[in-house]
Amino acid sequence: MKPYNQTDKTTITKFTQMKNIFTLLVIGMMTFTSFSQSNTALSKHFESYYEQMKEQGDMRGVINALTHLNVLSPSEARKDTLAYFYSKAGQYRQALSILGTEKNTSDSDIAIEVKAISLKALNQPQLAVQQFDIMFSRKPDVFLAYELADLNLQIGKIVEAQTYIKYGLENTKEDDMLPFYEANPPYQVPLKAALTYQQGLLKYNQDKTKIDEALKFIDQAITMAPEFKLAKQIKELLQNQKQAAAQETTTPQNQED
Repeated sequence: MKPYNQTDKTTITKFTQMKNIFTLLVIGMMTFTSFSQSNTALSKHFESYYEQMKEQGDMRGVINALTHLNVLSPSEARKDTLAYFYSKAGQYRQALSILGTEKNTSDSDIAIEVKAISLKALNQPQLAVQQFDIMFSRKPDVFLAYELADLNLQIGKIVEAQTYIKYGLENTKEDDMLPFYEANPPYQVPLKAALTYQQGLLKYNQDKTKIDEALKFIDQAITMAPEFKLAKQIKELLQNQKQAAAQETTTPQNQED
């Protein structure tokens, strides 16, 4: 028998190391395969769960399913869809936490719409108008024109508001109806009446001394839509303001004895 020497010891050590590496690789492959199978099974489960929750109209279940699916297999489409369902549920902050509030012209149509609706609902007209602008540039629409006129009036962009009102009036149809939800129950009026009402607001914002000219447009809107509650409220406010201004003008100043 040959005596054991250092060379043999080195060879055995290298063989042992290679064997350990091979074992680790095999274990790693088995773990990866197991994880992939588990991940696939979970995805299938939540896809089925998602479809079932949609069928049942369970918004919370839909959101939960999409959240899991987005974790298991993230994608822009899933992220946008999740934000969409958050907005449908009235959870606008959650929707924006997913999409952000930045103006990004490369965003999908659904992402832009969700941002626009959510920012408007959260009373952020400066940011909302940017998203509505993108929507309008992709597909001009009379209802978007009304929204953009409204938002631009809120932030004092008179020229932009005038442009959208003009577009709306030139392109609206007689049967286009716009819903209003500030009253209970909600109601709807012809879009042309709503745009005419906006003309009154525009006139007032251009020159707050021309209340009569603003009232003229608002009266036209009410004639077209007698149930137009918002227009009636604004008319009353403007009339009160006009009366107050008239009283200040006609009231004689107190004179000293």
